[in-house]
Amino acid sequence: MLRKLSTYEFRIAEPLRRKVKLVAVAILLAATVDVGGRDASKDWIVLENCRLIVNPANDGDSFHASVDEKEYIFRLYLVDAPETDEMNPARLIEQAKYFAITAPQAIEVGRVAKEFTREKLSEPFTVFTRMSDAMGRSKLERFYAFVQSKDGDLGEQLVRNGLARNYGYKAVPPGSSSSRAELQKLQQLEDEAKREKIGGWGINTGRLNMRAERSAPFSVFVLGEKARPRAPRLTNSSSRFSPAPTPSSSMATSSPADAKKSHAKEKIELGRIDINTATEKELKTIPGIGPVMAARIIAARPFRSADDLRKVNGIGEKRYGEIRPYFQ
Repeated sequence: MLRKLSTYEFRIAEPLRRKVKLVAVAILLAATVDVGGRDASKDWIVLENCRLIVNPANDGDSFHASVDEKEYIFRLYLVDAPETDEMNPARLIEQAKYFAITAPQAIEVGRVAKEFTREKLSEPFTVFTRMSDAMGRSKLERFYAFVQSKDGDLGEQLVRNGLARNYGYKAVPPGSSSSRAELQKLQQLEDEAKREKIGGWGINTGRLNMRAERSAPFSVFVLGEKARPRAPRLTNSSSRFSPAPTPSSSMATSSPADAKKSHAKEKIELGRIDINTATEKELKTIPGIGPVMAARIIAARPFRSADDLRKVNGIGEKRYGEIRPYFQ
């Protein structure tokens, strides 16, 4: 039986009714934006020669990058690295519970993941994206993406080293018909990290900074050439973000001095360098060792022999096999 509200009851009920209506509209709008953003493009867009932009908001799975002088924020598909601060306590607690560690420890893992990503993206990299909205906190729109460093898929590398969990917004990888195979691979990589107790899985035993001993090659996602749109390359030589040259253009434009330097690097004598006395300059002459890795090798001295290079952060079996022959 319906009853007419009194004037007092109406004054109390009307604001509540309006709030409910506003919340319903907000939820509908959010759902519409979410679906529209995530389905922004059915085709993969390939952005080559991307460069990392140093930004305080960067973390292990989300970062600012530039291509063709445009700035983007990308968020990795399928994986989730811990937060680097306490700005999102609920998510931080969830991540800590996943790794069976405390929230402060999860922040430690997140900061190591951030440094890991910075190192992996220190050279130009490739982004595969559909411009799907990843809903970040920045005013600059953030997009989901698969990111390929020179070592392969960045998300896989994070998970294999215990610095991210197999968790996140899912998508079918480029060139694939299903996400199942990639999810299974990520689970395998996570299980390996757990067994080796590295990264977040080993923080309680002092193995946060230990890296994977060995692993199957990380995925390199590709598209057929006809279906592979590319971002236009930069042509302005004065650009702050000029791309790395392709091998063919490098051969055509290199000066005699550059060619001589490159030739000299190829002819380094095997077994010549002393691991405990080599200068940074000498270390950087070895293919595969840049300024960051040279500094880490120097900081880890003394070594009993060059065989101990395996203990240096960032030197896995593949890199060790490549650089070991140059040392005594």
